[in-house]
Amino acid sequence: MALTVSAQRIPYLKALVHLAALYPLINLYYTAIDDRLGADPVEAVIHFTGIGALNLLLISLLISPAAKFFKMGFLIQFRRIIGLYAFTYAVCHLLNFLSFEVQFDLQLFVDEIFERPYITVGMTAFLFLLALAVTSTAKVRRKMKRKWQTLHNFSYLIGLLVVIHFYWSVKSEIIEPLIYIAIYALLMALRHQKLRGWVKKIRSQ
Repeated sequence: MALTVSAQRIPYLKALVHLAALYPLINLYYTAIDDRLGADPVEAVIHFTGIGALNLLLISLLISPAAKFFKMGFLIQFRRIIGLYAFTYAVCHLLNFLSFEVQFDLQLFVDEIFERPYITVGMTAFLFLLALAVTSTAKVRRKMKRKWQTLHNFSYLIGLLVVIHFYWSVKSEIIEPLIYIAIYALLMALRHQKLRGWVKKIRSQ
């Protein structure tokens, strides 16, 4: 039995999504300004925004199989919003690193990208995520036609790059990143046929 939600309720549900995504971010910086983030607030802020981006990205990847399995087609309407919030958290994550770790020294930042593999992978993921964000509007989608879906399927690759970035960035306690790797692998297993089709299309172009 399919679960439906009336069109009148969708805006209220979207408002809840906005609140759920924005409140933790606002509260994070409020807590940081109030000096209540513990002994290493810089690490706390960078970690929180990075994990937030990863969580939202994985949720966006979960929406399609969940909508299909539970016959809740209305969930697809929330995929773009959640994906854009994943990008928002990623921007905050990058800005936090730029401001706190390298003090906006762009030469040092470039050196870090080339010298530290986990930053290389993270920046690659961010650039792909940026491409998805700027092409997320309906107008761009209409102009790109079939190429739009091919591009936005790069979210699969972004997910892989982000979990690798997380795994390589930790110095100890690898249990958490391994859990995220397992979740990502499960999400890819749920769409293995679509994933194969996307890879074949990329190779043929």
